[in-house]
Amino acid sequence: MIIECCSQEKTFVRYYALLGARFCMLRREFQATFEDCFAKQYAIIHRLETNKLRNVAKLFAHLLSVDGISWGVLGCIRLTEEDTTSSSRIFIKYLFQELSEYMGLVKLNQRLAEPSLQQYFTGIFPADSMANMRFSINFFTSIGLGGITDRQRELYKQMPRIMAERRAAEEAARKAAGGNSNSGGSSGGSSSSSSGSSSSSSSSGSSSSSSDSSSSDSDSDSG
Repeated sequence: MIIECCSQEKTFVRYYALLGARFCMLRREFQATFEDCFAKQYAIIHRLETNKLRNVAKLFAHLLSVDGISWGVLGCIRLTEEDTTSSSRIFIKYLFQELSEYMGLVKLNQRLAEPSLQQYFTGIFPADSMANMRFSINFFTSIGLGGITDRQRELYKQMPRIMAERRAAEEAARKAAGGNSNSGGSSGGSSSSSSGSSSSSSSSGSSSSSSDSSSSDSDSDSG
């Protein structure tokens, strides 16, 4: 109800954010409810008018800034051209601009750099392709928050080398797998040859024994 009332206001009313933060700090159940609401609101953000999504984004920005809800809620956001709409980009814009205003760029950067939270930020700062990295960097730069993409920019510069090393490793693995396969085939061929030789030797031995036996029988008859 707090989120709905906040979204209905013509302008953002901070009272609702303070009320929500107070509830989150009172009981863990309230905090979990607000965290669940974040994911639900983001999933339907394309249905909201610009005024409503701005108010909702500012409300959640306040809750994040005071640690009323976990920063793990940001794990549901994937900031790529294919995975966002104009509405979701506006939501992310207001969310991070408000976070920067509440916390300051330095503290926001420190929070985004915390090792224990990195698993939740892989969607916001993707590193799976250069195109997605470029989109994320350009997005934050366009809204005046290019400072939070410094680590991503460094990684972007290193991506050609990283991708080349990855390709080389994959090629080496393929060659190694092919070599093992050929080696197994040769080994099998050698075993077959050995078996053939053994069989031939056994056959020769049997023939010799038969010949010797026949000779002995002939000698006996002559005697």
